[in-house]
Amino acid sequence: MAPPVSCLLVAVLFSASYKATTSSDQTCMEKEANKIYNCENLGLREIPGTLPNTTEFLEFSFNFLPAIQSTTFCRLTNLIFLDLTRCQINWIHEDTFQSHHQLDTLVLTGNPLIFMAETSLLGPRALKHLFLIQTGISNLEFIPVHNLENLESLYLGSNHISSMKFPGNFPTQNLKVLDFQNNALHFLSREDLNTLGATNLSLNLDSNDIKGMEPGAFHAKVFQSLRFGGMLDVSVILKGLQNSTTRSLWLGTYEDTESQDLTPAMLEGLCEMSVESISLRKYHFSDLSATTFQCFTPLRELDLTATHLRELPSGIQGMNSLRKLVLNVNHFEQLCQINAASFPALTDLSIKGNLGVLDLGAGCLEKLANLQRLDLSHNGIKASDCCNLPLKSLHHLQYLNLSYAVSIGLRRQAFQESPKLEVLDLAFTHLTVMASQSPFQNLPLLQVLNLSHCLLDASNQHLLEGLEGLRHLNLQGNRFQDGRLSKTNLLQTVAGLEVLILSSCELLSIEQQAFHSLGNVTRIDLSHNSLTENSIDALGYLKGLYLNLATNSIQIIPPRLLPILSQQSTINLSHNPLDCTCSNVRFITWYRENLHKLEDVEETVCANPPSLRGVKLSEVELSCGITAVGIFFLVVFLFLFTILLIFAVKFLLRWKYQHI
Repeated sequence: MAPPVSCLLVAVLFSASYKATTSSDQTCMEKEANKIYNCENLGLREIPGTLPNTTEFLEFSFNFLPAIQSTTFCRLTNLIFLDLTRCQINWIHEDTFQSHHQLDTLVLTGNPLIFMAETSLLGPRALKHLFLIQTGISNLEFIPVHNLENLESLYLGSNHISSMKFPGNFPTQNLKVLDFQNNALHFLSREDLNTLGATNLSLNLDSNDIKGMEPGAFHAKVFQSLRFGGMLDVSVILKGLQNSTTRSLWLGTYEDTESQDLTPAMLEGLCEMSVESISLRKYHFSDLSATTFQCFTPLRELDLTATHLRELPSGIQGMNSLRKLVLNVNHFEQLCQINAASFPALTDLSIKGNLGVLDLGAGCLEKLANLQRLDLSHNGIKASDCCNLPLKSLHHLQYLNLSYAVSIGLRRQAFQESPKLEVLDLAFTHLTVMASQSPFQNLPLLQVLNLSHCLLDASNQHLLEGLEGLRHLNLQGNRFQDGRLSKTNLLQTVAGLEVLILSSCELLSIEQQAFHSLGNVTRIDLSHNSLTENSIDALGYLKGLYLNLATNSIQIIPPRLLPILSQQSTINLSHNPLDCTCSNVRFITWYRENLHKLEDVEETVCANPPSLRGVKLSEVELSCGITAVGIFFLVVFLFLFTILLIFAVKFLLRWKYQHI
């Protein structure tokens, strides 16, 4: 009986009391102390008194402020950014922002505005960005013009505006972005455009049913970008743009929008304007031939995403200026069907999301000697021996994306044709390495390598040999033998690593010297494994890390490991089964004292004891001393022990005298 009694006594003596300090009040979320606050969707009818006067960025959307006036925000004079999206605002009274000299951005999206006073925007010295999306505006005269001289972007989308003619005194000279998408514009006149005093403007007219444009409406106008997405007849737009200049022209359409097939005749208007980049997304081409491209010759960028192409016609001439070609989401069966020789100056080629398995062929891109970026992701590629034949003559290639292929086999020096590669993405591709040596041996300039979810044998110590310049390595979703990262591993050959991702690798343990060669690493992601606190020992060599240990099996972190955590810059311990009993009191104390180092605090909660399950670790207070009940039992125990000791001494003395 003695052991159970003694255990019970110890449990009573050192019984702990647990409590968590919580609050049920709805308060604004602090993102940066005294500066940035989020008060979204809290049902507020006024600005909370708890917000400091020094607040600079305030997200206040989805609350209830039917009218705002000079007293509404008068206390927050340091505001730079104010988001009032969907606050049911009807009235904006005089001098509402008179005290907000630093206000830069005002978001009024989704408010059914009835009235804006002429002086409602007075106060800010340099209001630059104004959002009036979906506010019911039908006339530009509704917008107060006072104090908008520095306005750079004006968003007026999803309203009922039928004319883009600004009042004569509206200051448009500094505008850089003007958004009229999804309004009721049907005709654009020369007079409308003449009210725009800005040059190099980005003008968005998407989803307006423009049926006509006055000839010369855009004459001699210079734009940064023009968007006419979702138009029925592209030829109407191109005729109206004669003698205009724009860097970018977006003419794409949408799935639910009716549009005519593009013919060579409809695109002739491109010959009468100056444009560098054009997008024709989701259009169908009728009578596709080399003639279709006759007005594309000055282009530097061409986007033909989802244009239902099965091949590009041969004989295209004069495309020597084209630097970027986008052919995503089409129906090519083989890479050679793009007739790459027609675009000899290409530096950037994207053919991703092909609607069918893409055969890489051999030498299909060899005429693209200047190619630097190649994206062939999401194409269902199957290549048993990659990649020197498909990459033939691409000696200047710096970026290659082959992710989301079905299967790719790599032999020794598989990228010999492209020794200048800096970024290589092979994520979510079943890779088979068919050589004892590294397939990346000839890539000394490679800085980023994504091998996530490649079903690799990550225990192959030679896999990364030759990558002296590697800075970012993603091995997420690959497995290590026996779930253990040993001290002799594939990371020993990439000593220059700065970012290492080992999440979801089914890791059970990490040996103490596994990272000893990574003296330059600044970020390690070990989340979504089954690591225990013992693996933290392996990080003892590293300092100043962003360390992600989320979703592991860490329960109790002993005091000896706390110095290792203290020397890191940011730590994420969320979604671990953390123990919140006195066995872990030193760690919990450390945690509360180092909240500035910790990420995802809201999801870092207790798993044990049951009474504290789900409580945030930052709110737990442990009392692990001897309680009043413990003191009482201790006194009783000592009293009884003294009596027993006295009786024992008497008994021994009596026994001694009886046997003399």
